[in-house]
Amino acid sequence: MEDSVPMGETQVTSHEGRSTADPSPIAARAASETAPAPTTPPASGKTGRLLARFRALRMPRRPRLWFEILLIAVSYWLYSLVRNAVPEQKAQALRNADWIWSAEKSMGLAFEETVNHAVNSVTWLIVSMNYYYATLHFVVTIGVLIWLFRRHPGRYAATRLVLFATTAVALLGYYLYPLAPPRLMNGANFIDTVLLHETWGSMASGNFKNMSNQYAAMPSMHIGWSLWCGLTIFALARAPWARILGLLYPTLTLVVIVATANHFWLDAVGGMACLAFGYGVSRVWYGALPHRLPKWVPDRPGRLTALRAARLPRPASEPVPHPEKTPESSRSGA
Repeated sequence: MEDSVPMGETQVTSHEGRSTADPSPIAARAASETAPAPTTPPASGKTGRLLARFRALRMPRRPRLWFEILLIAVSYWLYSLVRNAVPEQKAQALRNADWIWSAEKSMGLAFEETVNHAVNSVTWLIVSMNYYYATLHFVVTIGVLIWLFRRHPGRYAATRLVLFATTAVALLGYYLYPLAPPRLMNGANFIDTVLLHETWGSMASGNFKNMSNQYAAMPSMHIGWSLWCGLTIFALARAPWARILGLLYPTLTLVVIVATANHFWLDAVGGMACLAFGYGVSRVWYGALPHRLPKWVPDRPGRLTALRAARLPRPASEPVPHPEKTPESSRSGA
């Protein structure tokens, strides 16, 4: 005969004068539910090293100045080389421009010619816009990159990837869809403001027109890059005035590219689409949009980039150094 009496988390079972303590069914079931699931052992060997290397490449890291300068210089050189190597398909580019112009007219949004003539009637304004078009495209973009490098190193690589992916897909657009700018259209009444006012700087007009592909207007990287700058400043800047300027910059750039007859407004839509692609690439690679990544990243194990500049407390594992006592401090009781 067996006699079982539950006692807490065990049950005592007696067998012919012997008693044993077995786990209670309730406790056994609870232990099975809370027990961790078996895990897959980490990959080892060459595959494990490759996976670890791949994960390391996707982690934000502190940018290196010499590498970034070299990367940006080589990348812009390749961009210019490829853009200008695209065949200048003049006949097709002009046909595409006629189609764009007709499409805008059918939508009732063919306002480029009106803006071009209105702004050109104010000499100081159109001359300023000519220089704006020629210079700020590069100056502001480089300035934002430097600001990111210094103040947001953890977000720098992801934001830079957005810019690079945007520019790369734009090159595909130049090749597949050659497009003449409004100022080069046949039978249209657009004014080439750089040529008329003899202002310096546009790579698509005047003395520089032979250095750049004249029929690579779609998409507009003036819009792609300026919107990249504006969104980056708006997302990361703290000062309200800086965030407002960030939004105004691409808006003013849109007015400039139309007023100088260098782009249709639909070219700006193409630039926005390229930028959306760039953000998608960065999101897939880093697992988050750039502004969601940490501002500071590990410089080396146990340290943070710009630890002192950020005025963060020292890690608990790092003791605070104490100055050695000097004879003067000993006498003063220090």
